[in-house]
Amino acid sequence: MKDHSPFNLDAKWAIVTGANTGLGQAMAIALAEAGANIVLVGRSSCANTASEISNLERKSIEINADLGDKQSWAGIIEEAHQQTGQLDILVNNAGIIRRNDALEFGEQDWDDVLDVNLKSVFFLSQAFAKKAAAAGTKAKIINIASMLSYQGGIRVASYTASKSAVMGLTRLLANEWSGMSINVNAIAPGYFATNNTAALQADEKRNSEILGRIPAGRWGNPEDIGGAVVFLASSASNYVNGVTLPVDGGWLAR
Repeated sequence: MKDHSPFNLDAKWAIVTGANTGLGQAMAIALAEAGANIVLVGRSSCANTASEISNLERKSIEINADLGDKQSWAGIIEEAHQQTGQLDILVNNAGIIRRNDALEFGEQDWDDVLDVNLKSVFFLSQAFAKKAAAAGTKAKIINIASMLSYQGGIRVASYTASKSAVMGLTRLLANEWSGMSINVNAIAPGYFATNNTAALQADEKRNSEILGRIPAGRWGNPEDIGGAVVFLASSASNYVNGVTLPVDGGWLAR
Protein backbone atom coordinates (compact mmCIF):
# COMPACT_ATOMS: atom_id res chain seq x y z
CA MET A 1 0.00 0.00 0.00
CA LYS A 2 1.29 3.46 -0.90
CA ASP A 3 2.33 5.58 2.07
CA HIS A 4 0.39 8.86 1.88
CA SER A 5 1.96 10.31 5.02
CA PRO A 6 3.14 13.91 4.52
CA PHE A 7 6.44 12.79 6.04
CA ASN A 8 7.02 10.15 3.36
CA LEU A 9 10.15 10.86 1.28
CA ASP A 10 9.96 7.90 -1.09
CA ALA A 11 11.72 8.50 -4.43
CA LYS A 12 13.31 11.74 -3.22
CA TRP A 13 17.04 12.42 -3.47
CA ALA A 14 18.70 14.33 -0.63
CA ILE A 15 22.21 15.79 -0.55
CA VAL A 16 23.72 15.84 2.96
CA THR A 17 27.10 17.50 3.47
CA GLY A 18 29.31 16.31 6.31
CA ALA A 19 27.52 12.97 6.14
CA ASN A 20 30.48 10.86 7.26
CA THR A 21 29.93 11.26 11.01
CA GLY A 22 27.98 12.89 13.83
CA LEU A 23 24.82 14.85 13.13
CA GLY A 24 25.31 14.70 9.37
CA GLN A 25 25.34 10.92 9.51
CA ALA A 26 22.29 10.87 11.78
CA MET A 27 20.34 13.18 9.46
CA ALA A 28 21.26 11.15 6.38
CA ILE A 29 20.02 7.98 8.07
CA ALA A 30 16.82 9.66 9.27
CA LEU A 31 16.03 10.85 5.75
CA ALA A 32 16.68 7.34 4.42
CA GLU A 33 14.38 5.88 7.08
CA ALA A 34 11.67 8.22 5.75
CA GLY A 35 12.27 6.84 2.23
CA ALA A 36 14.84 9.14 0.64
CA ASN A 37 17.93 8.16 -1.30
CA ILE A 38 21.03 10.05 -0.21
CA VAL A 39 23.98 11.82 -1.82
CA LEU A 40 26.65 11.61 0.87
CA VAL A 41 29.19 14.43 0.81
CA GLY A 42 32.21 14.26 3.11
CA ARG A 43 35.90 15.08 3.40
CA SER A 44 36.53 11.49 4.51
CA SER A 45 34.85 8.20 3.70
CA CYS A 46 31.10 7.96 4.21
CA ALA A 47 31.21 4.15 4.03
CA ASN A 48 29.64 3.62 7.47
CA THR A 49 26.74 5.91 6.61
CA ALA A 50 26.32 4.24 3.22
CA SER A 51 26.17 0.84 4.91
CA GLU A 52 23.39 1.99 7.25
CA ILE A 53 21.44 3.37 4.30
CA SER A 54 21.89 0.12 2.37
CA ASN A 55 20.48 -1.76 5.35
CA LEU A 56 17.38 0.41 5.00
CA GLU A 57 17.13 -0.68 1.34
CA ARG A 58 17.72 2.86 0.09
CA LYS A 59 20.28 4.00 -2.43
CA SER A 60 23.24 6.26 -1.79
CA ILE A 61 26.12 7.72 -3.74
CA GLU A 62 29.23 9.29 -2.26
CA ILE A 63 30.99 12.47 -3.28
CA ASN A 64 34.29 13.15 -1.53
CA ALA A 65 34.86 16.89 -1.27
CA ASP A 66 36.49 19.41 1.03
CA LEU A 67 34.13 22.37 1.36
CA GLY A 68 37.12 24.50 2.26
CA ASP A 69 38.01 24.21 -1.43
CA LYS A 70 35.89 26.82 -3.23
CA GLN A 71 36.33 25.05 -6.55
CA SER A 72 34.38 22.03 -5.24
CA TRP A 73 31.06 23.74 -4.57
CA ALA A 74 29.42 23.90 -7.99
CA GLY A 75 30.91 20.51 -8.89
CA ILE A 76 29.15 18.81 -5.96
CA ILE A 77 25.72 19.85 -7.18
CA GLU A 78 26.54 19.08 -10.82
CA GLU A 79 27.88 15.61 -10.01
CA ALA A 80 24.92 14.83 -7.75
CA HIS A 81 22.53 15.87 -10.51
CA GLN A 82 24.35 13.83 -13.16
CA GLN A 83 24.32 10.70 -11.00
CA THR A 84 20.73 10.95 -9.76
CA GLY A 85 18.85 12.88 -12.44
CA GLN A 86 16.96 14.78 -9.76
CA LEU A 87 17.63 16.88 -6.68
CA ASP A 88 14.90 17.37 -4.08
CA ILE A 89 16.56 18.14 -0.73
CA LEU A 90 19.80 19.84 0.31
CA VAL A 91 21.07 19.69 3.89
CA ASN A 92 23.96 22.12 4.43
CA ASN A 93 25.44 20.46 7.50
CA ALA A 94 29.23 20.52 7.06
CA GLY A 95 31.01 22.99 9.32
CA ILE A 96 34.25 23.71 11.14
CA ILE A 97 35.22 25.67 14.24
CA ARG A 98 38.40 27.44 15.37
CA ARG A 99 39.01 28.64 18.92
CA ASN A 100 41.08 31.57 20.18
CA ASP A 101 40.65 34.75 22.20
CA ALA A 102 39.20 37.54 20.07
CA LEU A 103 42.31 39.65 20.77
CA GLU A 104 44.46 36.95 19.17
CA PHE A 105 42.11 35.53 16.52
CA GLY A 106 43.87 35.23 13.16
CA GLU A 107 42.65 36.12 9.70
CA GLN A 108 43.24 32.61 8.34
CA ASP A 109 41.06 31.07 11.06
CA TRP A 110 38.42 33.67 10.28
CA ASP A 111 38.48 33.00 6.53
CA ASP A 112 38.60 29.22 6.83
CA VAL A 113 35.49 29.07 9.01
CA LEU A 114 33.49 31.63 7.02
CA ASP A 115 34.31 29.85 3.76
CA VAL A 116 33.00 26.48 4.96
CA ASN A 117 30.21 27.53 7.30
CA LEU A 118 28.72 30.40 5.32
CA LYS A 119 30.10 30.94 1.84
CA SER A 120 29.77 27.28 0.82
CA VAL A 121 26.22 27.24 2.21
CA PHE A 122 25.23 30.11 -0.07
CA PHE A 123 26.87 28.83 -3.22
CA LEU A 124 25.75 25.22 -2.75
CA SER A 125 22.22 26.52 -2.18
CA GLN A 126 22.43 28.76 -5.24
CA ALA A 127 23.60 25.92 -7.51
CA PHE A 128 20.95 23.59 -6.07
CA ALA A 129 18.18 26.17 -6.47
CA LYS A 130 19.11 26.78 -10.10
CA LYS A 131 18.73 23.06 -10.84
CA ALA A 132 15.44 22.87 -8.93
CA ALA A 133 14.01 25.95 -10.63
CA ALA A 134 15.00 24.71 -14.09
CA ALA A 135 13.32 21.35 -13.40
CA GLY A 136 10.25 22.87 -11.74
CA THR A 137 10.98 20.77 -8.64
CA LYS A 138 9.39 21.45 -5.27
CA ALA A 139 12.61 21.49 -3.28
CA LYS A 140 13.79 21.84 0.31
CA ILE A 141 16.95 23.44 1.62
CA ILE A 142 17.84 22.87 5.28
CA ASN A 143 20.77 24.80 6.74
CA ILE A 144 22.40 23.83 10.01
CA ALA A 145 22.66 26.83 12.29
CA SER A 146 23.65 26.73 15.98
CA MET A 147 22.87 27.96 19.46
CA LEU A 148 25.48 30.59 18.54
CA SER A 149 23.08 31.90 15.91
CA TYR A 150 21.31 33.32 18.99
CA GLN A 151 24.12 33.71 21.51
CA GLY A 152 27.62 35.16 21.47
CA GLY A 153 29.73 32.39 22.95
CA ILE A 154 33.40 32.93 23.75
CA ARG A 155 36.63 32.29 21.84
CA VAL A 156 34.80 31.30 18.63
CA ALA A 157 34.53 34.63 16.81
CA SER A 158 34.36 33.30 13.26
CA TYR A 159 32.03 30.42 14.20
CA THR A 160 29.58 32.75 15.94
CA ALA A 161 29.71 35.18 13.01
CA SER A 162 29.13 32.37 10.51
CA LYS A 163 26.23 30.77 12.35
CA SER A 164 24.52 34.10 13.05
CA ALA A 165 24.82 34.78 9.33
CA VAL A 166 23.40 31.36 8.43
CA MET A 167 20.18 32.26 10.24
CA GLY A 168 19.96 35.57 8.39
CA LEU A 169 20.80 33.96 5.06
CA THR A 170 18.09 31.36 5.63
CA ARG A 171 15.53 34.15 5.94
CA LEU A 172 16.87 35.98 2.87
CA LEU A 173 16.76 32.88 0.68
CA ALA A 174 13.27 32.02 1.93
CA ASN A 175 12.13 35.52 0.96
CA GLU A 176 13.50 35.11 -2.56
CA TRP A 177 12.78 31.46 -3.28
CA SER A 178 9.57 30.52 -1.46
CA GLY A 179 7.54 31.69 -4.45
CA MET A 180 9.54 29.24 -6.58
CA SER A 181 8.40 26.30 -4.39
CA ILE A 182 11.81 26.09 -2.73
CA ASN A 183 11.46 26.04 1.04
CA VAL A 184 14.52 27.28 2.93
CA ASN A 185 14.71 26.66 6.68
CA ALA A 186 17.35 25.85 9.29
CA ILE A 187 17.92 23.72 12.36
CA ALA A 188 19.88 25.01 15.36
CA PRO A 189 21.22 22.00 17.29
CA GLY A 190 22.00 22.36 20.97
CA TYR A 191 24.55 20.25 22.86
CA PHE A 192 24.73 16.81 21.25
CA ALA A 193 26.83 13.84 22.29
CA THR A 194 29.08 13.46 19.25
CA ASN A 195 32.81 13.12 18.71
CA ASN A 196 32.97 16.90 18.25
CA THR A 197 31.86 17.45 21.86
CA ALA A 198 33.82 14.58 23.45
CA ALA A 199 36.19 16.98 25.24
CA LEU A 200 33.30 18.93 26.77
CA GLN A 201 31.60 15.75 27.93
CA ALA A 202 34.85 14.57 29.52
CA ASP A 203 35.36 17.89 31.35
CA GLU A 204 33.52 17.27 34.61
CA LYS A 205 33.00 20.96 35.41
CA ARG A 206 31.84 22.00 31.92
CA ASN A 207 29.69 18.90 31.56
CA SER A 208 27.95 19.70 34.84
CA GLU A 209 27.43 23.35 33.85
CA ILE A 210 25.96 22.36 30.50
CA LEU A 211 23.62 19.73 31.93
CA GLY A 212 22.52 22.19 34.61
CA ARG A 213 21.15 24.53 31.95
CA ILE A 214 19.41 21.96 29.72
CA PRO A 215 15.82 21.50 30.92
CA ALA A 216 15.73 18.01 29.40
CA GLY A 217 18.60 17.12 31.74
CA ARG A 218 20.73 15.31 29.14
CA TRP A 219 22.88 15.78 26.08
CA GLY A 220 21.12 15.25 22.78
CA ASN A 221 21.65 11.96 21.00
CA PRO A 222 22.29 12.23 17.24
CA GLU A 223 19.00 10.50 16.47
CA ASP A 224 17.18 13.32 18.32
CA ILE A 225 17.73 15.56 15.29
CA GLY A 226 16.10 13.13 12.85
CA GLY A 227 12.51 14.25 13.32
CA ALA A 228 13.33 17.90 12.65
CA VAL A 229 15.20 17.21 9.42
CA VAL A 230 12.51 14.84 8.12
CA PHE A 231 9.81 17.41 8.90
CA LEU A 232 11.63 20.23 7.10
CA ALA A 233 12.44 17.94 4.15
CA SER A 234 8.88 16.71 3.73
CA SER A 235 5.62 18.08 2.38
CA ALA A 236 4.48 18.49 5.99
CA SER A 237 6.52 21.73 6.03
CA ASN A 238 5.37 23.13 2.69
CA TYR A 239 4.15 26.36 4.32
CA VAL A 240 7.16 26.74 6.62
CA ASN A 241 9.61 29.32 5.29
CA GLY A 242 12.63 31.08 6.78
CA VAL A 243 12.43 29.38 10.17
CA THR A 244 15.37 28.36 12.34
CA LEU A 245 14.17 25.48 14.51
CA PRO A 246 16.13 24.90 17.74
CA VAL A 247 16.62 21.25 18.72
CA ASP A 248 18.26 21.90 22.06
CA GLY A 249 16.47 20.14 24.92
CA GLY A 250 15.13 23.54 26.00
CA TRP A 251 18.51 25.32 26.25
CA LEU A 252 17.26 28.58 24.73
CA ALA A 253 14.13 28.57 26.89
CA ARG A 254 16.20 28.67 30.09
